[in-house]
Amino acid sequence: MTGADKPKVVTTRWWWVRHAPVRNDGGKIYGQSDLACDTSDTYVFNAVAKVLPRKAVWYSSNLMRTHQTAEAIWAAGFPRPASMKWEADLAEQNLGRWQGMNRAQFIASRPVGSSWFADINEPAPGGESFMDLYNRTRRTVERINNEAAGQDVIAVAHGGTIKAAIGLALDGQVERALSFDIDNVSITRLDYFSSPERSVWRLPMVNQQPWIADDAHAEMHQLAGPEVKKLA
Repeated sequence: MTGADKPKVVTTRWWWVRHAPVRNDGGKIYGQSDLACDTSDTYVFNAVAKVLPRKAVWYSSNLMRTHQTAEAIWAAGFPRPASMKWEADLAEQNLGRWQGMNRAQFIASRPVGSSWFADINEPAPGGESFMDLYNRTRRTVERINNEAAGQDVIAVAHGGTIKAAIGLALDGQVERALSFDIDNVSITRLDYFSSPERSVWRLPMVNQQPWIADDAHAEMHQLAGPEVKKLA
């Protein structure tokens, strides 16, 4: 097959950014609660602004902490885009009546080895399961892959949403995606290669933290779901 005969491959690069830390949660599970975040660590935002691609289309969830995080990146010197689309389906998992519960007590009640709030198919009372989050994230990503084919996509979202996107990139291995840590304001890049014959994902980087060598910014590590409950 000559070069002219080979099917064209279109590469769409996703740059996922988790929102900045939430400080006013009172130690409680917040899920889809629309809480503000702390964007005062300008060192972190300066570092992230240097990494993200300039010519990109921007998306966020509908929750204010993603909008505040994007604003902090732009304030750090990243050129403000003409627009940023809000996608409600990129919001964090709706944790229903678990929202407002004490996080530490909830984690202590989960089985040993748990890396999320519940089994992926178990819905929160009055809320969603992780699979519900995965499916709406998948639908949105697949749509944007068509809308923004061949472009850089910057998506400011949430720990659960980014783990769901990783699950998609792992060919639907959703539980494996929960093994990844996603720190606040970290960058996760997922590349989508599409051709008429087949489409594949690659994971160039997960939870990249341009400031990681400086312990002064360790507070960017906040829970994206329960920490793994370690064996005794």
